[in-house]
Amino acid sequence: MTVDLKVRPPDRADAIAARRRRPRVTPPWWFMLPALLLFAFVVLVPSARGIYYAFTDWDGLDPDFAVIGLRNFTDMLGDEDALRAVWHTVLIAVAVTVIQNGIGLLLALGVNSMIKTRNFLRVLLFAPAVVTPIVTAYLWRNLLGPDGAVNSLLGAVGLDSWRQDWLGRPDLALWMIVLVVVWQFAGYSMVIFLAGLQSIPREIYEAAAIDGTGAVRRFWSIVRPLLAPAITINLMLSIIGGIKLFDQVYALTGGGPGHATDTISTLIYKDAFTLGEFGYSIALAVVLTVIVAIVSAGQYTVLDRNERAAS
Repeated sequence: MTVDLKVRPPDRADAIAARRRRPRVTPPWWFMLPALLLFAFVVLVPSARGIYYAFTDWDGLDPDFAVIGLRNFTDMLGDEDALRAVWHTVLIAVAVTVIQNGIGLLLALGVNSMIKTRNFLRVLLFAPAVVTPIVTAYLWRNLLGPDGAVNSLLGAVGLDSWRQDWLGRPDLALWMIVLVVVWQFAGYSMVIFLAGLQSIPREIYEAAAIDGTGAVRRFWSIVRPLLAPAITINLMLSIIGGIKLFDQVYALTGGGPGHATDTISTLIYKDAFTLGEFGYSIALAVVLTVIVAIVSAGQYTVLDRNERAAS
């Protein structure tokens, strides 16, 4: 008599049924309670109080203030400085996003090649991103000053006609801010793009090369769709950072000359700590928060749809 000791391996249906029979363990949500309480104390409660003060005429010191409803928000519509700051904020955010990501992508494509110095170049190009923005801004303010290194270099090579007060001219100062931001964070975008490029299997490039696909066609039809997640992350980070930009603007120009480079963030600071209009400045901060939320949600929706279509 022979006994068959072979055990039939469980099929997929049996595995699914066994998984369903396992008791579900409810996560202990109360473990999150300390973090939630801290978050509420540090973020939610001050934010709620700030929104309340946006509807008052509080000057930041006097405990007696009046609720004035929507007057702070309606005053913005007639405030030329506020409208100009909104325009500057949008212009800087769009310019930084386009230029920074364009340069970052080109740098990533360059250092993703097999050149011998690629590791050194990656470190060198990423280095400005680890420097504090305020330090970078003061460095560039010295370089771009009337007697700074840029004008000295132009004079040394015989280009005296090109010497400018780079941060003192209203038509140049805003673009100098864009230059500084792009110089500092293009390497940051490069690293994110580089991570996306290195996740693409080498076999795909080889197959495209065998088919005789050109470099431009290969990038547009193969690399670009596979880089969709990296593109989404970079665009989100750069547009939000551009909208909230404060350190570089305040250190480079202080919003000047005049109000030529004021952004919403610098105007909030000036109205609160220079003019003492805390209620109005908080109303501006609420508007900035709403703008960031709307732009972020809209951009994420569009980019996520494009990312799904590309995949």
